[in-house]
Amino acid sequence: MTGGQALAGEIDRVVRAHGIASPVTSRRGLNARLRYLNSPAGRTALREAGAGARTIRDWYAGRTAPSRASREKIDAAYWERRRANLIRSGQLKRYFDNDGRGVRMEIYAVDQTNVPEKYRRPNVQDRSIQARYVWDDAVDAWEAGDTGTLDEIWDDLIADLDSDWIAYAYVAGIGTSA
Repeated sequence: MTGGQALAGEIDRVVRAHGIASPVTSRRGLNARLRYLNSPAGRTALREAGAGARTIRDWYAGRTAPSRASREKIDAAYWERRRANLIRSGQLKRYFDNDGRGVRMEIYAVDQTNVPEKYRRPNVQDRSIQARYVWDDAVDAWEAGDTGTLDEIWDDLIADLDSDWIAYAYVAGIGTSA
């Protein structure tokens, strides 16, 4: 995948890693999501996910329990609302910015065992870099779904890898210490 795609995937991972851990299929996970969505914006997110207004009222009144399909809608609404709240509050940018220190990023190189020998890059290893001052733009691009800007940000990040930077234009994945 391109570095920009990997960057978007890592931001997604961080958002999901810090949400409600209990699955929506458990009573605890379902109740936590419903509490999180118990606001006008949350109910709007539920309606946008496909739940009817009457059904939502019945869930909150305790008259009916959500079906399996409804639980999936609740989960989708929860993650969409959580994503929007993290972006709106600026918490996601602050989290990655880490008071100007940025985050340590591991870059996992593409496995070249299936590449013909004459095209294989020699000694491409996993690398580690400190990513600073890119997170405001990266989160904005991720929010907008702008993969072109994410790729440009990625190119700026790997430019610090000296002459070997082109070997990391495509990666197997990345991980952050966030």
